[in-house]
Amino acid sequence: MSTDASTKTTVPAARGSGSPSTGTPVARVLLDGVRRNMRQYGMLFALGLIVLLFQIWTGGDLLLPRNVSNLVLQNSYILILAIGMMIVIISGHIDLSVGSLMALVGGLGAVLMVEHQVSWPVAVLLTLLLGAVAGALQGFFIAYVGIPSFIVTLAGMLLFRGLTEIFLKGQTLGPFPDGLQKVANGFLPEVGPKTNYHNLTLLLGLGLVAYVVVQEFRDRRRQREFTLETLPTGLFALKVTALVAAVLVTTLLLASYKGAPVVLLILAALLVAFGYVMRNAVIGRHVYAIGGNLPAAKLSGVKDKKVTFAVFLNMGMLAALAGLVFAARFNAASPKAGVNFELEAIAAAFIGGASMSGGVGTVLGAIIGGLVLGVLNNGMNLVGVGTDWQQVIKGLVLLAAVGFDVWNKRRAGA
Repeated sequence: MSTDASTKTTVPAARGSGSPSTGTPVARVLLDGVRRNMRQYGMLFALGLIVLLFQIWTGGDLLLPRNVSNLVLQNSYILILAIGMMIVIISGHIDLSVGSLMALVGGLGAVLMVEHQVSWPVAVLLTLLLGAVAGALQGFFIAYVGIPSFIVTLAGMLLFRGLTEIFLKGQTLGPFPDGLQKVANGFLPEVGPKTNYHNLTLLLGLGLVAYVVVQEFRDRRRQREFTLETLPTGLFALKVTALVAAVLVTTLLLASYKGAPVVLLILAALLVAFGYVMRNAVIGRHVYAIGGNLPAAKLSGVKDKKVTFAVFLNMGMLAALAGLVFAARFNAASPKAGVNFELEAIAAAFIGGASMSGGVGTVLGAIIGGLVLGVLNNGMNLVGVGTDWQQVIKGLVLLAAVGFDVWNKRRAGA
């Protein structure tokens, strides 16, 4: 009896003896939730802090409606690339050719539309098909021949850049048709009664708020059905409130200028589509599986070669789309277009939470990482920071993001 009594009295002490904690139980639960989800939401908090810093530093110029619209337009092609690059990195590979493929697609599009008078919708379809074929060729050598993706895409980078020089004959070619320019630089049309805001943008923003709330509660319910770990109620409410507030503020800023840019709708469609595929579709789970543990994925019946092939085919198509948006935005195709854009996309993916070892990352994280770089570029330009120091600061941000990933893995392992 004495032994049982002593055992019973030591259980509460053992539970609290690991490390002394202070505060209410609710506060401890919230703190534990923050620690467990630090990797997932760390860069989202960092983005908010960077926006706040530059909003103060620029005297409020960063969040002027006109500047917010320019921020979307200036970074649209990098965000498109970042979505595809995130999926490539999740699968355990890398793609160094996307910047050169952008230039090649833009150059061929200019040749079709400017020199041969092909209608721009047909030219867009043909160039997207070209991007898919280029990505598929690289995917074939990587998946079926077994050449490392670094080598294949490095060769692709050189090949596509050389072909761009050949097709454009070393010259800039333009202008592009008005319809394609409106896709890259245009805004949604005005509808409804005349107000101080863009009505269609407000409606789309409210619809997005409803979608975000419904999706968050649906994901939470699904996680509970499968007995997966969920955020504490307080932290979940804070997350939903922050997301709704961010959407509403962005909507009001865009609606008070010219409305939502057309390219923003393209980005939103890509975010929703690829987010759903990576979260719910079988091929999305297979991408995570082969990136996280390839031998285990093979033993589980995952067709890793087909998945890898599809990943690079998709990356080629997204690079083609980004190349068209970039060329149409500047109304000309140049042999020097897309230089170092692959590095920007890779940086956006890693800042947004991708792991060097693969198997980790989200499409939303790629967008957040791209926005971090975009806000840094825009904010530093507004305050007059030189391009030399801009490169230094972006390099430090990338190093800090990857260092945070390494630290977080070690903390989780410990």
